[in-house]
Amino acid sequence: MTSVSEKTAKHYITAFIIALAGVILDQLSKYMAVHFLQGTDGIDLIPGVFRLTYLENRGAAFGVLQGQQWFFYIITAVILVVVVLAYVRIPAGRKFLPLQICAVFIVSGALGNLIDRVRLGYVVDFFYFELIDFPVFNVADIFVTVSAVLLAVLLLLYYKEEDLEQIFHSGK
Repeated sequence: MTSVSEKTAKHYITAFIIALAGVILDQLSKYMAVHFLQGTDGIDLIPGVFRLTYLENRGAAFGVLQGQQWFFYIITAVILVVVVLAYVRIPAGRKFLPLQICAVFIVSGALGNLIDRVRLGYVVDFFYFELIDFPVFNVADIFVTVSAVLLAVLLLLYYKEEDLEQIFHSGK
């Protein structure tokens, strides 16, 4: 029989491994983008709709805040601290698993882009929806955006006030 602390340790180790796998996937995809797309005109996957194209993003979505690296470092650190602190307060159990998954992928995406900013001074982006001229993005952006949207939907439509009180007003 496993003790509560063993289950808790396994839970956190699993979350860490999933977040690490997400960071590795993001960094590997960016490596491939640099290797195969940098210096090219890109690759049309669906002509006129979706393409792979290399972009060095020194700002945020739509090119805002260009060159404001310290701002991104601070915001990323704040987001990571808030998400990790919230994660440790989420009760165990199937009901709160969607929140835990969102938290893990937000951390994974934030770390993936932070690695680029620290290492390169910019973020490597390469997915481009040409049809709607959507900003070029990457795997980390997908993790953060999808998780944030899912988190908002869960908090607005799925979890009840009592559920959220368990998280934010628990004695942990």
